[in-house]
Amino acid sequence: MEEQPLEEKRQTRRKKRKLRKGRLFFTLLILLLIGIGIFSYFQYRSGLNLASKTKLPEAEFVADKSDGKIKNYLIIGVDSRGEEESRSDTMMLLSWNQDTNDLKLVSFMRDIYADIPGYKSYKLNTAYYLGGVQLLKETLNSMFEVPIHHYALIDFKSFESLIDILAPNGIEMDVEKDMSAFIGVTLSKGQQRLNGQELLGYARFRHDAEGDFGRVERQQKVIDALKDELLSPSNMDNLPKFIGAAQGYITTDLTTSEEIKSVLSLALGGKVEIEKLTIPVEGSYDYQSYSHAGEVIEIDVDANRQYLHDFLQLK
Repeated sequence: MEEQPLEEKRQTRRKKRKLRKGRLFFTLLILLLIGIGIFSYFQYRSGLNLASKTKLPEAEFVADKSDGKIKNYLIIGVDSRGEEESRSDTMMLLSWNQDTNDLKLVSFMRDIYADIPGYKSYKLNTAYYLGGVQLLKETLNSMFEVPIHHYALIDFKSFESLIDILAPNGIEMDVEKDMSAFIGVTLSKGQQRLNGQELLGYARFRHDAEGDFGRVERQQKVIDALKDELLSPSNMDNLPKFIGAAQGYITTDLTTSEEIKSVLSLALGGKVEIEKLTIPVEGSYDYQSYSHAGEVIEIDVDANRQYLHDFLQLK
């Protein structure tokens, strides 16, 4: 039997070594993915258990019809999680264009004098007090003719906990002035990292010349910073626990899979910027006082509706 040439033997050995290295690399990759999966699962369960006692049933909510391209999320911040009746302290609409990955954030001032379906006109934040998420949605539908497809409801204590889970080292914010009055913390002017309690205090501060308008602007800055933290590769280790905890801390009509899909879609879509708007817009309102409602912001509804439609590019 003719002996295999020396060069052919060497080539055969090299091929075998490459195959062994390839199999080893593939095996290590599979083990790594399994390890990441196990770690993520236990982190998710840890977050889920952490917030299990705060889980509330879904609020009454009837979603508006969607064109499949743009999803509008009503974000509501309240003082309590049902222990007592509460007005909505924060009311925002987050509009996500899934084709372009653009995000637009609209803040509604809580003192807007609003026509609440089935009731007298009151401040906008009274709608949630009177009829929960659905009545607040119907009020915004009626006044501004804007469709709302999903909602997310969170109380302030849960907000603090979620921030500390997502960013254990705090979230970097530029605090524009010294702040302490009625916010539970003392903040100094300058760039610093804020924990959950401090970030909430920053977002709620309104005891200056800008009042609620300045407060709304800070809330929008906080949402922008949260978006950056949520999509940051450095926070991927914290994300499974954050998503798990969010199941208890945030009441929403979205399922877990829908929440994860939304986050991944945003992350894979590249750099995400948020355009911001506050309703009412400048020059479209004045201040009034009514015996049943107190000091309110009376707005030009038609002008603000048109401005909102232009901003969101509603047909």
